[in-house]
Amino acid sequence: MLLTPGPLTTSESVKAVMMVDHGTWDDEYKKMTQHIRRQLLELASAEASDFSAVLLQGSGTYGVEATLETIPKDSSATLLIAINGAYGQRMSEIADRIGVKHLDLIFDETEPVDLDKVSDFVTVHPEITHFAVVHGETTTGILNPIETLIPAMVDRNIVTIVDAMSTFGGIPINVNQLNVDYLISSSNKCVQGVPGFSFVIANVHQLTQTAGNARSLSLDLYDQWRCFEDHDGKWRFTSPTHVVYAFEQALLELKQEGGVAKRYQRYSENEARLRQRMVAAGFTTILTPTVQSPVITSFKYPSESFRFRDFYLYLKERGFIIYPGKVSKMNSFRIGNIGEIYPTDIDRLVDLIQAYVSEPVQS
Repeated sequence: MLLTPGPLTTSESVKAVMMVDHGTWDDEYKKMTQHIRRQLLELASAEASDFSAVLLQGSGTYGVEATLETIPKDSSATLLIAINGAYGQRMSEIADRIGVKHLDLIFDETEPVDLDKVSDFVTVHPEITHFAVVHGETTTGILNPIETLIPAMVDRNIVTIVDAMSTFGGIPINVNQLNVDYLISSSNKCVQGVPGFSFVIANVHQLTQTAGNARSLSLDLYDQWRCFEDHDGKWRFTSPTHVVYAFEQALLELKQEGGVAKRYQRYSENEARLRQRMVAAGFTTILTPTVQSPVITSFKYPSESFRFRDFYLYLKERGFIIYPGKVSKMNSFRIGNIGEIYPTDIDRLVDLIQAYVSEPVQS
């Protein structure tokens, strides 16, 4: 059982649809692709007349880089990146590599991005044309307030980019209300598919202005979009067929569960159960509950003698895989709450953790 922020534990039925080989050329497959694109807009509460879902071969980072490729590389554009974790920092690294002019506004890893500080920064830097932020920063599990950040940037006529990698499909997001220009996620997160493609829900008006901006052929978001639009759902290059079929099944199961609101409720119950039981067992969380997302929870090492690798192997040998910490200023580990897992699974995990803490087993 993968207790990570993705890839994550999938259902048996999602796994089963990948047991058949598929081709990319037939009409059935193209119709499925188009159906997935429409369903993604529905999940995002995005009007099809204003937004389009663009699928892209590769991990979520490919989707982020493809989106940053839409930004003009000349002096006409400046990107502001609000950073409070490793994935915001990764956007900064991508911008450096591809030649996008950018400014970074750094926040503490345990504090959410603050609207007032962002607004003040934009006032001081009127050259800013684009703004990017991570919604659920899984460095810690913190949730950034896009519901206030994005409208404030839109009011300033700034193009907005949201990395919703670990939240889309598991936390309600209304793209219409936010009016976000680019929202990015991937197949192996809260929709509960498997790794293989990312997707960008893009404002069509903005996307139509980006032709020729990309320096990359395979990561040209505009050209990828035009291929889907002009050729009835055809992928530009070889697509991850098995992953696409699995994602279609995962979307069906998300609907059967009751949609994003119900999945959010289950994930929230998982996180609350985990946090309460771990605190009772003597562990300390890094984040306060007010900024904690239901996606993944970070815990401090319980003692100086705690050895994460031994702890990790102990749990792995008993059926659970967790994550090491990513917080730079303290030793920590992370436990994910998303995927095909339930509070009873959380209870089984914490029972094992309590046994380890009371009588550590060395590997």
